[in-house]
Formats: sequence, structure tokens, C-alpha cells
Amino acid sequence: MNINKSKILRRLKIIEGQVRGLGEMVEKGAYCIDVITQGSAVKQGISNIEDMLMEHHLSHCVVKQIKEGKPTKAVEEVLKVYKLKRK
Repeated sequence: MNINKSKILRRLKIIEGQVRGLGEMVEKGAYCIDVITQGSAVKQGISNIEDMLMEHHLSHCVVKQIKEGKPTKAVEEVLKVYKLKRK
């Protein structure tokens, strides 16, 4: 499985625009709930990108590490990402 870089980059551009929009909303004194809602959309967008990257990592990189006799490294990386996602 190859990672779809163009899809990820497109999503990052969307998030970049959303973050700029958040700044403009704060500058203009937008209603707090509207800012929070937009912030939640940004977090969800980032989470979706993380999910795509994790799927690629698990299905490609981790499998490769195990096949190369590096299961400990594979498990450590999976646990590291798991712990990061829980924060």
C-alpha cells in the first residue's frame, strides 16, 4: 500500500485554511461557540490525517519491520503512536 501523498497534502491545505479562518474569527471577535466549532473541525481534520498515516504505517512499515526480524521496533513504534493518540 502506497501512501496517498496528494490526498494528505490536499487535506493539509484545507486545514491550513481553517486555521487561518480561526485567526480571523478571533480577530473579529466571533461568537465563542463558532470558534470552538471551527477548532473542532481542525482537530478532526488532523485526526483523519493521522489515521491515514497510521493505517499506512501498520500495513506497510510495521509489516516490513517484522519481516526483517525487527518485531521489537515495530511494537515500540505502534505503542508510541497509540500513547500519542490517547493524549
